[in-house]
Amino acid sequence: MIVKDFSKKNSLLNQFVAELRDQEVQQDRMRFRRNLERCGEVLAYEMSKEMAYTPREINSPLGEITIPLPADQPVLATILRAGLPFHQGFLNYFDKAENAFVSAYRRYHKGGDFEIEVEYASCPNLEDKVLIICDPMLATGASIEAVFRALLRRGTPREVHVVSVIASTQGLAFVNRKLPGGTTFWTAAIDNELTAQAYIVPGLGDAGDLAYGDK
Repeated sequence: MIVKDFSKKNSLLNQFVAELRDQEVQQDRMRFRRNLERCGEVLAYEMSKEMAYTPREINSPLGEITIPLPADQPVLATILRAGLPFHQGFLNYFDKAENAFVSAYRRYHKGGDFEIEVEYASCPNLEDKVLIICDPMLATGASIEAVFRALLRRGTPREVHVVSVIASTQGLAFVNRKLPGGTTFWTAAIDNELTAQAYIVPGLGDAGDLAYGDK
């Protein structure tokens, strides 16, 4: 399993995560959404350092210059609705990327157990593409697995990256078992505990509700 944990590095990303966790700052929904977006921007920039590049000839008004530019444009996939601001941060940087959107939710049963229901997916062809799945909270990992399986109907990607703001150790272990070998997981923080309702502790709460209001 390849895990890129940026909580171990000193950067402004830690400030954005701290504000996302802070229950007082969370009262400002616009700032919460913007912090999710900024986390996406920072992680997109960090990811860009490890992508493939190809030299391209660029003509300026005064001459020519060779500049290495991305060899591939990724497909950015996110889970509605909490993933939208985080996804936008990635799209701000990978501004030529194709996009995929998946509607998935927890369907609860008596006793508190749940399964992930995927209701809708809009996705371009993924064959031999670089797929980046953006979801702010990687709790149990069940949503990521279900979404990935749904996206595979559109082809087999060459590379798979899963990106979260906060991941649980249990969720990372689960998706490591369920997703292809070589998948890279990028996260701004890793927490070690899940509640009985499968929420990350200390986490930050329900990202969708904090960003857009109670369901």
